[in-house]
Parts: sequence; C-alpha cells; structure tokens
Amino acid sequence: MTDILSEYEKLVKTYGTDPLVVAGQMFGKACLKLNGKAFLAQHKDAIVFKLSGASHGKAIALPGALLWDPSGKGRPMKEWVALPSSARPSFAALASAAYDYIANGA
Repeated sequence: MTDILSEYEKLVKTYGTDPLVVAGQMFGKACLKLNGKAFLAQHKDAIVFKLSGASHGKAIALPGALLWDPSGKGRPMKEWVALPSSARPSFAALASAAYDYIANGA
C-alpha cells in the first residue's frame, strides 16, 4: 500500500499547482477534484481514474485493472477504473486523460 500512496502523492504534487484542482474526499477516499468534480482517487491498493472512450479502454485492458466498486457491494462505477501500482507507467497519462474528461464537461 505504501507504494500506491507514494504514486498518489506524485499525482497530488503534479496537479497541486493547478488553481482549479483541490484535494478532497469522495466516498471517504482521498481524491483530486477539478471544478468540484473528482477525476482521480486513491482507494486501498489502487489509484482510480474517471475515464471515457479510448482512454477507458486502454486503462481497463491493463493487467490488474478493475471497474471501481467503492462500496464493495458489487456495484462498480462504469467510468472509474482502479489500477494497481504495477500500472504506474500509465498513471500520468491516465490522470491527464481523466482531467481532460472532467474539464470537457463530464
């Protein structure tokens, strides 16, 4: 879990200079919000990204990727993809895609 926390902190640092992005919580999980809407979060041993289209397809195809079920009750959120630390090479690009998705009116 420490590895995923350090990856999440890197993303927080990257987006921390954007005046439109604030750190907050969504369903009690740490997240980053753009204009009040979450675009990425950290939950357990995963970073989760709100994605659509080709970016969503690329993310869900990565090893260990799952649709995010924050409640743990078998109700995954279709736009949110949870990724383990092994997917770290894709985190920056997926965070950017998630940011753009929210910025463009998701």
